[in-house]
Amino acid sequence: QVQLVESGGGLVQAGGSLRLSCAASVSISRISAMGWYRQAPGQTREFVAGISSGGSTNYVDSVRGRFTISRDNAKNMVYLQMNSLKPEDTAVYYCATGRLYGSNWSFDYWGQGTQVTVSS
Repeated sequence: QVQLVESGGGLVQAGGSLRLSCAASVSISRISAMGWYRQAPGQTREFVAGISSGGSTNYVDSVRGRFTISRDNAKNMVYLQMNSLKPEDTAVYYCATGRLYGSNWSFDYWGQGTQVTVSS
């Protein structure tokens, strides 16, 4: 019942930056956790970053220090700022909704995704 629309993907050179946006059809202030997943060709979907309603963030080790997740509750938007992009970041990126249970992040709904391609 939640509609998530990702945008901002594209082709970028290694070392460059992109900012992904996720527009939600519901008030994200009522969703305990928002996040981003990605899926590269031939691979399973992996967690990238999450942000709780309280502002806590979590990142997969491979992007920590390069990616920043943020949210704007007033606009029902979630963002993923991606800096120092590497070819291995190439994937379809999905916005997601979920919950934070203590230190455990759980996501249960994903958008349609936006393609990010990083050239070497």
